[in-house]
Amino acid sequence: MPKLSRRNFFKGAAALAAMPLVAGEANKAATPTLKLVHITDAHMDLGNPDSVEALKMAVNYLNKHYPDLDCVLFGGDNFNNNMKADSDALVYKEIVEKLHCPAYHVRGNKEANPANDMQIDLAAFKKLFMSYKELTVEGKDWAIEKNGYLILGLDSCIEHADNGEYTKETLAFAKKMLDLGKPTIILNHHPYTNYWCGTESKDIHKYVLGNAKETIDALFGYDNLIATLSGHKHIDNIKLVNKVKTITTRGFIRPLDLDEYPMRYIEITGNELSEKLIYTTDA
Repeated sequence: MPKLSRRNFFKGAAALAAMPLVAGEANKAATPTLKLVHITDAHMDLGNPDSVEALKMAVNYLNKHYPDLDCVLFGGDNFNNNMKADSDALVYKEIVEKLHCPAYHVRGNKEANPANDMQIDLAAFKKLFMSYKELTVEGKDWAIEKNGYLILGLDSCIEHADNGEYTKETLAFAKKMLDLGKPTIILNHHPYTNYWCGTESKDIHKYVLGNAKETIDALFGYDNLIATLSGHKHIDNIKLVNKVKTITTRGFIRPLDLDEYPMRYIEITGNELSEKLIYTTDA
């Protein structure tokens, strides 16, 4: 057996000591990451030019400052649906399609409760915003996989109403998708809890998902459900419900100050989620 020199012994020992570190770094690098922005309650209105400019500003801001986003998720009340036919929906769509990454949408009560029968309905919304080939669409809900993560777009709206609830079909779809075992986030409009501690039953009825308890019992026991993204109340909040991070993002329509329109940046690596509110005028 050849003799091992002192120099070569220490070189070999150093190489062995470095191996776990290199492997650890490789495993870390291999862990998928999902980067997205949640925008809710933009309330773009052709009768309010500032709301149109604000949405354009958001698109320009994200294109400039967040070039590596995987997608932008729009959480309902995206446009006020109060113009004749689909004129406001088409302007909204034209603006958001200038994003450098895909944008996906669910309805809010504004899209589900038009001012009159001249505005778009569910069928028109699906044609405009749910016909992307990468979406798996079932009824009024959709799913898409990004970087190993599953995003579910669940429609919590009731036709011609401001309050909401999940239909049995929506809950069945969500369970079927969660059964796949992939780390999952849910996008919808109506929040799951009275997180603002409201005391008026009328207010709670309007803003909290009508069958929230049934939904939490059915879905929030899944270990692979990481977070939910909602809006509707325009008040920001993050609350743990059965270990699920329920995130309600401040309404885009509620700027802190001139041109400071809020959005939420979210980054998920493995089952770890980090987030922060960002604003269209952030440096």
